[in-house]
Amino acid sequence: MNNRILALLAAFGATTIYGLNHTIAKVVMPHYIGPLGFIMLRVLGASALFWGLSIFTPKEKIDRKDYPRILGVAFLGMCINMLMFFKGLQLSTPINSGVIVTLTPIIILVLSAFFLKEKLTSKKFLGIILGFTGALLLVLYGNTSQIVNAPNVTLGNIFLLINSTSFGAYLVFVKPLTQKYRTITLMKWMFLAGVIMTFPVTITEFKAVSWSTLPFDAIWRMAFVVLGTTFMTYLLNVYALKSLPATTIGAFTYLQPLITIVYAVITENDILDGVKISACLLVFLGVYLVSKKVKQTTPSPTP
Repeated sequence: MNNRILALLAAFGATTIYGLNHTIAKVVMPHYIGPLGFIMLRVLGASALFWGLSIFTPKEKIDRKDYPRILGVAFLGMCINMLMFFKGLQLSTPINSGVIVTLTPIIILVLSAFFLKEKLTSKKFLGIILGFTGALLLVLYGNTSQIVNAPNVTLGNIFLLINSTSFGAYLVFVKPLTQKYRTITLMKWMFLAGVIMTFPVTITEFKAVSWSTLPFDAIWRMAFVVLGTTFMTYLLNVYALKSLPATTIGAFTYLQPLITIVYAVITENDILDGVKISACLLVFLGVYLVSKKVKQTTPSPTP
């Protein structure tokens, strides 16, 4: 099996884990562990794994001038992003979560236009409008009363929208750091910062968990979030990037809500209705227009 096929399988594996996570993580909240306690478990577990892995990688020193940016992106990616996702997932439904998360490329484009002065074409602007229309449709009309484990869908969808925004901002602002430092170096420091930042608001729910009486069904789901969603997906994407361009990896994002929908419906943790289908189509179309490459109007110079 050649490297390209293995890379494609790795990218598909990461996307599959993300898609399954929406339902797998939701099932244990809040009966076995609250969403805030889940964050403490996730950042603690990921921090331990990345620091352990760093023992076997070359050591790097962080420049003093880069610490403020590292703290800033850790606040966006390991604090606000995770807190809003798990709280939103607890209040809303897996399908809503899977669709809203797909807005990230649109949010990245908007932030890039403001902070990186990236040019917005008419197609990309239309994509932004369509994508956010789909998200607004879910926020206002995506309340699924038939789903018992969704106490406040509207508020949950708002939290999920904040999650997508913070993650998009994280990706924009972390980019300069990724070009300067190794992956493991960044992850170990950012997750350590995430542990410290989230500690005040997560420790109470974390301590409230009855760890000694947890059933196996809850344990494997928690382990899946720490080992799979937080640790393995990152390593799989890094492996895939060695043989595939970033645009190819990004294309796998479109599969995530489809996997989420299929798994959530099969396991009867969510239902698919007209509002969700319409919102999903709008978001997909918006992301497609935003991600579509602009054709060159003049020929490229000959080298």
